[in-house]
Amino acid sequence: MPLLICAIACAIALSVTACEKKGPLERAGEKVDHVGDTIKNGGSEPMSDKLQDDKDKAVDKINDAAGK
Repeated sequence: MPLLICAIACAIALSVTACEKKGPLERAGEKVDHVGDTIKNGGSEPMSDKLQDDKDKAVDKINDAAGK
């Protein structure tokens, strides 16, 4: 039981810190990774990248709305 509580606490801590707004270098690095994945996939964007892009856009909009 204590291990479960510790795991839940760690998951919550990681999810809270992961929601911070990304800086310009981090976004640029993600774009480079995205291009590399697209090239590896034969020129088409993998579905996982599309879903990640949509999630990132939603998180950015939420963070922008919360900051105003």
